Amino acid sequence: MSQPAVYIRNLVKSYGKKEVITGLDLELDNGQIIGYIGPNGAGKSTTMRILAGLDNDFTGDVQVLGIDVKKDPVGVKRRIGYLPEAGDMYDVLRPDEFYDLVGSLHGLEQETIRRRAAKLEDFLQLKYTDKQRIDTFSKGMRQKVLLTSTLLHDPDLIFMDEPLNGLDANSVIRVKDLLASLAADGKTIFYSSHIMDVVERISNRIVLLNDGKIVANGTFAEINEQVRGGNLENLFASLTGGTASGEVATFKLGDDE
Repeated sequence: MSQPAVYIRNLVKSYGKKEVITGLDLELDNGQIIGYIGPNGAGKSTTMRILAGLDNDFTGDVQVLGIDVKKDPVGVKRRIGYLPEAGDMYDVLRPDEFYDLVGSLHGLEQETIRRRAAKLEDFLQLKYTDKQRIDTFSKGMRQKVLLTSTLLHDPDLIFMDEPLNGLDANSVIRVKDLLASLAADGKTIFYSSHIMDVVERISNRIVLLNDGKIVANGTFAEINEQVRGGNLENLFASLTGGTASGEVATFKLGDDE
């Protein structure tokens, strides 16, 4: 049997005295799109940073594509793509210069970098002038540059933390199609998003994290069978103590009775 894309046993992560991930167990198969959801502060971004080899201050067994993350974080980084929620960029560079920098770190030839970047930009419908620098781009355009740079080296496993940030409706559709194409090509995509209807539609599997623990793990149909929420927003609310769609949350500003 092949190695799972992600294998986690008894992962514990703390910031000072606060335990943000508490004994997490998770195993993800290859070739799937996995939606990783949860309230703010649940531990989603922390999990991804650990899996991407960016944080080794944890206890537990964490393997990515059969590689021990703590023992060989560089080996992990060679095999994965990672799109952080707020990715830093060299704004004074043009996109082609930024791609050359990222691609060279993965040992790619410039011809390969330019060819792959052009193909990804065309699919994502990213348009700009030849001399335009990244610091002149809109938030959505910058996100497309980050998506392109994340995929340049053709990674086997892709971690994406809020990949739809800043994108308009047409671009969201494009990214959904891109993720589906990557999964069909055997890639594994593990991503987080707060857009529940997108997660519900494109994920083969959904993992719901709350207070550092997994409270649901399976297909939408499997989770819905247990909770009977009707849609992912209601399931999310039911399992995390939020307000379901259709319920009224009232608020009044001021001291008037």
